[in-house]
Amino acid sequence: MKTLIELWKEGRTRLTNQLENLKPEDLTKKIGNSPNSAGFLIRHIAEVELLFAKNVFGNMEVKVDAKTLKAGKDTGEWTDLDTLLKIERYAYEQLEDAIRRQTDWEKVIETKEFGKKSLAEAFGRITTHTAYHAGQLAIVLKYGK
Repeated sequence: MKTLIELWKEGRTRLTNQLENLKPEDLTKKIGNSPNSAGFLIRHIAEVELLFAKNVFGNMEVKVDAKTLKAGKDTGEWTDLDTLLKIERYAYEQLEDAIRRQTDWEKVIETKEFGKKSLAEAFGRITTHTAYHAGQLAIVLKYGK
């Protein structure tokens, strides 16, 4: 288990290292006509991690309101840095707790979003989802306006 937590934490630094120097004015940055702002991406990453913690890994105490998924697009409301950093931290804590609780990584779960997967496959999916959007965030922060 320790190895999986270390793997997950190291992979997640692709996101967290960017948050250290983030400024409120960065949150509205976008690339050209891209639909997603930096603030949206941070919120989306946190929401999906929380959904995985709850619906995939069974941490039923997780509180999540998946606003970015409900809206289906950036509504421009993701501009409060403190709020975004709090939900990011909450997602980190809840997903870590959910990962630590797992005992059967071969157990198969089924979701409408991605069908049947073992918990190990789902783990791979959430780690790459975070890294994928963290890469987008890096580009938006570097080149966005």
